Amino acid sequence: MNTLHNIGVAASIGAYSDAVEVPGGARWLVTSGTPGLSSGGALPEGIVAQAELAWRHMVTLLARAGMTVADLVKVTQYLTRDSDIAAYAQVRGRYLGDARPASLLLVVPALVRPGFLLEIEILAAKS
Repeated sequence: MNTLHNIGVAASIGAYSDAVEVPGGARWLVTSGTPGLSSGGALPEGIVAQAELAWRHMVTLLARAGMTVADLVKVTQYLTRDSDIAAYAQVRGRYLGDARPASLLLVVPALVRPGFLLEIEILAAKS
């Protein structure tokens, strides 16, 4: 089981931990940046639809590795519009529940493909 270490900074900002310690011998899952793009290449409109799809992809990848959101160590999120932060945070919260991985959210001017409003990458570890 991963151990959370908090110094109070994260708690003042959002639902994540300041640091996550992974025990020796754990299996790791590292994903690529994953947008809210369907496996068939369809890109839904809007941040909520793209975030829902991207988080479904993350949960599926975790499940294929025999993991859940409780095994998340770090989540890195890239949004292209700061006006989407609140709506994105609601979707993220539904998928993470009580999980508190380390987290970084960046607002960037663009992603690799026009129309991508976000990409998510995760690090997960399980003993």
